[in-house]
Amino acid sequence: MELNNKIPQATAKRLPLYYRFLNNLHIQGKTRVSSKELSEAVKVDSATIRRDFSYFGALGRKGYGYNVEYLLEFFRKTLNQDTVSNVALIGVGNLGTAFLHYNFSKSNNTKIIRAYDANPDVIGTEVGHVLIEDINQLEETLANIDVAILTVPGSAAQSVTDKLVKAGVKGILNFTPARITVPTEVRVHHIDLTVELQSLIYFVEHYPMDKK
Repeated sequence: MELNNKIPQATAKRLPLYYRFLNNLHIQGKTRVSSKELSEAVKVDSATIRRDFSYFGALGRKGYGYNVEYLLEFFRKTLNQDTVSNVALIGVGNLGTAFLHYNFSKSNNTKIIRAYDANPDVIGTEVGHVLIEDINQLEETLANIDVAILTVPGSAAQSVTDKLVKAGVKGILNFTPARITVPTEVRVHHIDLTVELQSLIYFVEHYPMDKK
């Protein structure tokens, strides 16, 4: 089952969060969960969770909550967890190296299988069992991969992005501070760690969480 256009993007972004928590509950042997328990665990209010779930029909029962195994199976199919998604990593610096060592070890369906860099000292070596290839050969060697993680220096972000687009990549997770330009059919998610950290510090200082 694939997400359709009637589901808000905000809801779609929360689905992996629900899936991860439900999977942990399943491992712990829990058979059911309430929207309140889900809310406390994933830090999303109960009303939002019920609204998110309502887009998929009747997933729970009033007074009973949600069946963990049923929900887990439902979201596994919805998120295509049975389909392996191969990912390419572009830029094997400190952050890129960390990604390769981690390589989504807790995920059953996401795997970095190709990695590229411009540094001749790392090209041809392996990091996390992934061979580092020459970024100048990216367009010729990258195939059958829809998503790439971009961890190159900001000054190289656009030129590398152009290569990725020509290679057929449909989605880019951009960890550089550059705001890259892509065709309308390519989706980009920007993750600026510095901005996120500054935002967190601001909220910690000015909007302290209520103490229970």
